[in-house]
Amino acid sequence: MRAAPRERRLGRMSESIFTPGADVVTSRGSGTVLDVRATPAGKFVIGVEDADGEVTYFTEKALRLAQG
Repeated sequence: MRAAPRERRLGRMSESIFTPGADVVTSRGSGTVLDVRATPAGKFVIGVEDADGEVTYFTEKALRLAQG
């Protein structure tokens, strides 16, 4: 008797795409996406500039696109 094939699960794609210039909301307030970088571990971080000009990097899970 042959075993049933194993189900292969792939990671879920994001419902949001963060591109430079996009307005986003973070846990620290709102800002604009400046760049998207890959880490050595293969994750992506998004650089967000706030109203004061400070740039902070967030993972995709920590951001939402601004409504508007």
